[in-house]
Amino acid sequence: MSKLGDLGARLYRGEVGYDFVGKRKIWYGISILITITAIVGLAVRGLNMGIEFEGGAVFNTPKTSVSVNKAEESAERASGHDALVQKLGNDTLRIQIAGVDTAKSDQIKDEIAKDLGMESEKINADLVGPSWGEQVANKAWQGLGIFMVLVVIYLAIAFEWRMALAALIALIHDITITVGVYALVGFEVTPGTVIGLLTILGYSLYDTVVVFDSLKEQSKDLAKQTRFTYSEVANRSINSTLVRSINTTVVALLPVAGLLFIGGGFLGAGMLNDISLSLFVGLAAGAYSSIFIATPLVADLKETEPQMKALKKRVLAKRRAAAAKGESAEAPEPEGDEPQDDVDQADEDTTPAVVGPRSGPRSQPARNRGRGRPSGKRR
Repeated sequence: MSKLGDLGARLYRGEVGYDFVGKRKIWYGISILITITAIVGLAVRGLNMGIEFEGGAVFNTPKTSVSVNKAEESAERASGHDALVQKLGNDTLRIQIAGVDTAKSDQIKDEIAKDLGMESEKINADLVGPSWGEQVANKAWQGLGIFMVLVVIYLAIAFEWRMALAALIALIHDITITVGVYALVGFEVTPGTVIGLLTILGYSLYDTVVVFDSLKEQSKDLAKQTRFTYSEVANRSINSTLVRSINTTVVALLPVAGLLFIGGGFLGAGMLNDISLSLFVGLAAGAYSSIFIATPLVADLKETEPQMKALKKRVLAKRRAAAAKGESAEAPEPEGDEPQDDVDQADEDTTPAVVGPRSGPRSQPARNRGRGRPSGKRR
């Protein structure tokens, strides 16, 4: 077995682990700091909305050797607006200018063609109306709202309302961070960005549900024992699924990182940035929130219940009593309804002869009691 696989098995069995839930205040603080930074960036810089949302004109030139910077300067001079120029794979240019109406687009196209030294008829012009972009934005918000409602309903039915609430907070946390990064970086927001944003919510929810399912399984009949509190069981659930969550996230991030850093950055395919950045940031934030935010929140909400409060008091009281006697509070308890005396008797029957102060025939194993006696008929 590989080292990672061995670590995963030990985490699953509870032999090793990290106290994620116990240090939840640290993770809450980090998340609050990141979220505030994202909100400030969004408020100060705003989002660079694409032409699909604001409306404008898109000009596609024929194959040319003109640089992107020169084409951008020419388009801004001809239109009087900011222009976004992207070089496509076949050496053609895509020039986007927001806030341009139909009457002015022909004039801009002629000036760009003259400035770049190409024929105006060979430049294709497409106009996007602002009403269409508004419809796309409204549909995106509607889809996001419906998704959130369905998620809460499903988790409340499959698990409980506390887990549904924690998952919802984690999803809002992921969306806020992703949108804030877009504002800080200045990447253009396009329909591809919206698609990527909705996609990463599914990944984030998957990681969260995996941990919640483990927590639901391990917390059955939790109030009947006095070894672990709910927070400790929640922490065991995180550790038991940790390697699986890391593997899933890394496998998902690798191709997205290739799109973002190699395709969009090194190769210059800027059209890949709009969807790849939302996927990359969202996947990382989703993995973080499922481990450091969602499950600790469930533990906090759950331990407000009177039953869990009473359990925590019993567990701590037992540990204090064990510490006073110099015993271990983590000694395994008998499972099921078998009385403790029966367990002790079973242990006695399988214990070697000389253990502790006991002596005499009663301490001898059953298999040795007839040893040394003659067999057969007495003569």
